[in-house]
Amino acid sequence: MTEILKPSVWIFIIFALLAVIPAFVVAFSKNIVHSVISLFLSLVSVAVLYGYLGADFVAVVQILIYVGGVVVLYLFGIMMTREIKLDVNISNAPIGLGWGILFGAVFFGLVWAAISKVNWPTARISGTPTTSPIGNAFLSKYLLPFEIVTVLLTVVLIGAVIIARKEIKK
Repeated sequence: MTEILKPSVWIFIIFALLAVIPAFVVAFSKNIVHSVISLFLSLVSVAVLYGYLGADFVAVVQILIYVGGVVVLYLFGIMMTREIKLDVNISNAPIGLGWGILFGAVFFGLVWAAISKVNWPTARISGTPTTSPIGNAFLSKYLLPFEIVTVLLTVVLIGAVIIARKEIKK
């Protein structure tokens, strides 16, 4: 019981809620701009959790790739869309909110029963950064795959620019 009263546990709980609650807004919002802003908040909260748990490299990659890339991509997609129809006709019948709540409750109960029976080991977080060994591995053991991915991403970027600049002939 004294473990739950520690400030570190409360910090973790706050950022975990800041990661989960906006994820529900992303899933259930009818406004795409609100969904993107909630996705941004959720991904930043996950990056903070990674940093808080000592995975500084994963936290920076989360910020660079997901927050910096995916969210910006969605925002550009929204801004470049010329026509956004607000009244969309949905042709599929919804499966039903009642069945979704029932299956969600059963699933949550099963997961909770499985989690509560496990004796979870606790580990100490070391203060040593994780970026140095990963950087050394990229520049020694995994240099060739790293360079191949770099060239591939450069080719993809150039191809995306060519496709985006291509004028449509009428």
